[in-house]
Amino acid sequence: MNESFCQILLDYYPRVSEVEDLFSTYIANCVFNSFLSYTAIMLNIVTIHAIRKTSSLPKTLKTLLLSLAVSDVGVGLFVLPFYTSLLIKGLQGKNPGCNTLKAVEIITNLFSIASYLGVVAVSADRFLAIHLHLRYQELVTRKRVVAMVISIWLISAFLAFSILTVSVDTFSYIMVLLGVLGATLTSMAYIRIYLVVRRHKSQIQVQQVQQLAHADQAENFASLIKSAVGIFYVYFVFLVCYMPFVISLVAMKITDPNIVLKGFFMFSVTLVFLNSTLNPVIYCWKMRHIRHAVMNILRNMSRQRNRHSHETLPLARHTMP
Repeated sequence: MNESFCQILLDYYPRVSEVEDLFSTYIANCVFNSFLSYTAIMLNIVTIHAIRKTSSLPKTLKTLLLSLAVSDVGVGLFVLPFYTSLLIKGLQGKNPGCNTLKAVEIITNLFSIASYLGVVAVSADRFLAIHLHLRYQELVTRKRVVAMVISIWLISAFLAFSILTVSVDTFSYIMVLLGVLGATLTSMAYIRIYLVVRRHKSQIQVQQVQQLAHADQAENFASLIKSAVGIFYVYFVFLVCYMPFVISLVAMKITDPNIVLKGFFMFSVTLVFLNSTLNPVIYCWKMRHIRHAVMNILRNMSRQRNRHSHETLPLARHTMP
């Protein structure tokens, strides 16, 4: 990353002279990001454990969801603390150095791109599960999905570190192309899923009424639809969280960055990070098996805490004078 790249990045953040006017914005974002760091880490760790414990999930879907949850943990563990440190430096009246910007940009791009590609991949997986149906397990094997996950992380790392070697314009064009291509493919996948669901809806109802040999197949197909709807919510929330960020970048490209735009940019970045906390909530809300696994984990944790408190209470009484 050259000095001009660092200067361009600095233009997105308020100058030292503008910090006073955005003091409340800085404080609010510091508080929100500190909270989101904790929730992203804890909720996704519980979700990862729940996904691993959920035997009813297909191994392919489980692998993709685990990769997505790991990227969200990375956001809470690395990206949010680094970004919060930038905000704190701004409150102290200091501009971050080029090396600091370099680290933040690489880490943010690594986990953000991995998360985006993960959403695209899991959406494509649900499309193939419904479109191929009975041939899905034959064509979409766990080895191929693992290879896909490895490719996602390698591509994410390559693109994240490419800011060290390519120009700002080239990197921006790559990101725009990746974003448009991924959003287009994912939108087309859900449109096709919707059409397939409409086409098969009457068939599923007939199979359920007849209670014949096709009943199991209808139940399986209904389960695929529910999982696809759950992933659609993940995709939709992803778009909602990222759209203000894209709008702020476009606005800053069109016009000279002012205090209002910079304040909006700061909140849009925080909204992007909120996505990593919302994903595990959506899993629990829309995926029954994961929700049950999470509830069992929390119930077991509560039992262990109560058992520990009961064991320490007699000991405390025994040691009292």
